[in-house]
Amino acid sequence: MRTTFYDLDLLTSPGRVFIPRAATEHLVDAALDRIDGKPVRVADVGTGTGAVAVALAVNRPAIEVWATDTSEDAVQLARANAELHGVADRVHVLHGDLLGPVPTPVDVVVANLPYLPASKHDAAYDDEPPEAIYAPGDGLDPYRRLLDVCREGKLVSPGGTVFIQFHREPLEADCWQLEDLRDQLEAQTAAA
Repeated sequence: MRTTFYDLDLLTSPGRVFIPRAATEHLVDAALDRIDGKPVRVADVGTGTGAVAVALAVNRPAIEVWATDTSEDAVQLARANAELHGVADRVHVLHGDLLGPVPTPVDVVVANLPYLPASKHDAAYDDEPPEAIYAPGDGLDPYRRLLDVCREGKLVSPGGTVFIQFHREPLEADCWQLEDLRDQLEAQTAAA
C-alpha cells in the first residue's frame, strides 16, 4: 500500500507501521527551516515509514540522516522508502531505541514518538500498531527519555536543536532549553 507525505509517494504497511499523517508535515517544515542549506547531521527518532527522514533528505541534499526505530518492520519499510527516493546513501536506517544506534553527534533531532496515554484510547488509531500510538502512564515517558538522552550532550552537537511532534504541532528547543520543553509537554498533558 502507498500514501503521500510531503508530496512524496511512500510505501506503507497498515497495521504494522504507523501511517504518516499530514499534520507531521509541520514537523518537516520546522526542521527544514532550521536546517536551511547547511550540511548538518540529523536524527529521526521513531522513524516509522521513514517519511520524515526521506522528506528531509530529498529537500536538503547536503544533510545526512540517521533514522532509528525499535520496530524491525519500520526499519525495513524506512529503508525501502529511502531507496525508492534515491536517498539511501544519506538516510541510514538503524534498529534501536532513541539515539542509541546513532554513531555520531547530530545537529538536529526530530521525533514523532508515541505520547498518548494507554488509558486514553482513540478509535481514530484502531488500525495502527498500538506501540506507535500509546505509551504507559501519562504518555510522556518516550519524550522524557529522549530529552534526557539529548541533555547528556554526547549525541547532540553543542547548539543542536530538538523538534518533537506533540498533538499535531512541532515543538522546538535548543539543547539549553530542553528542561523548558519538558515542562511545556507536561503542562499541556496536565491541561488535556
